[in-house]
Amino acid sequence: MEIIHLILGKANPQRMNGVNKVVHQLAQKQVAFGEKVAVWGITEDLEINYEPRNFETRLFQKKRFPFSFSKELKEAIIQKKGKAIFHLHGGWIPVYYALAKLLFRCNIKFVITPHGAYNTIAIKKNSIIKSIYFYFFEKKMLQKAHNIHCIGKSEVHGLKRIFNTGKIILLPYGFEQNPAIELKKVAQDTIVFGFIGRLDIYTKGLDTLIKAFKKFHSKEPSSMLWILGDSKERNELQDIISRNLLDNCVILYGSKYGEEKDELLQKMDVFVHPSRNEGLPLSVIEAASYGKPCIVTDATNIGSEVVKYNSGRTIYCQSSEKLEEAMSEMFVVYNKQEEFIAMQRNAINMVKENYNWNSLLLKFNTDLYQIV
Repeated sequence: MEIIHLILGKANPQRMNGVNKVVHQLAQKQVAFGEKVAVWGITEDLEINYEPRNFETRLFQKKRFPFSFSKELKEAIIQKKGKAIFHLHGGWIPVYYALAKLLFRCNIKFVITPHGAYNTIAIKKNSIIKSIYFYFFEKKMLQKAHNIHCIGKSEVHGLKRIFNTGKIILLPYGFEQNPAIELKKVAQDTIVFGFIGRLDIYTKGLDTLIKAFKKFHSKEPSSMLWILGDSKERNELQDIISRNLLDNCVILYGSKYGEEKDELLQKMDVFVHPSRNEGLPLSVIEAASYGKPCIVTDATNIGSEVVKYNSGRTIYCQSSEKLEEAMSEMFVVYNKQEEFIAMQRNAINMVKENYNWNSLLLKFNTDLYQIV
């Protein structure tokens, strides 16, 4: 049975869109696992502007009306009857409602991964519109889905508040472990905190991060904060940095990819991700795989693992005071060579033991797709 991932986009990992990164790696790993896999993308343009990959990619033109899809996509789906299971990625997407109706009518099994869209905080954003949309569209799509894949406990909780069902499957994504990483030894008093991701100030807690870092920096003037990423909110974030007189110690690098991003990540000392709402942030797992101790909020759905493995600090509310305390605690660890190296090893082991693709892919087949 073929597995077809259906997304908005092209599954290009060289983008800040986390869903595209995750789907690219998932498809790649499924092929290596022996599965027949394809990615179908609904896109603004059909240009092939991504690197070669080991899975088939088909692009379909996005239509202006949000509930519409192309004739080509409809014909392609019908041809897969009895041959494939579809895996939809994302939530609150009108075209998915229309596609779910077609898949259900053709008796084609499909599952959906909302990627954090049903977290309580996410649902509260534009809550009135979403409650109306849910009643008329989203709920009907979820009713037709074979299973609903949640990647974090907070999303399970949020989904059950609006749609209590036994079809929820809780499974994290895996992560490809990096080759041998050289653990960083403390050579100076300057500590570099880092963030990588989309510059969504509220959702990612970047307002809290700036406030917390300002307090920490007042005590440790040589400290730095590096922020990698971009969005329409970049200028607004720069204004917040400037108003707090932090231009000399907070650097906005913009979007970085490939080796350039990896080099900056390796130079960071501690990774910080104080999100208000997440599915499962790939950037945190990636940073940990590089041996970076992480400071996260419980909303990231990785906080319990960080505590269990002593691979950083977890805070349980959106608080600049709590975040600054965590930064200060990590600075103490940072200045203890052996303790800091041990924490780096813990971060690597956390990824290796909890996000191993081989064990997780088997669960995808048995629990989510139910094709074994």
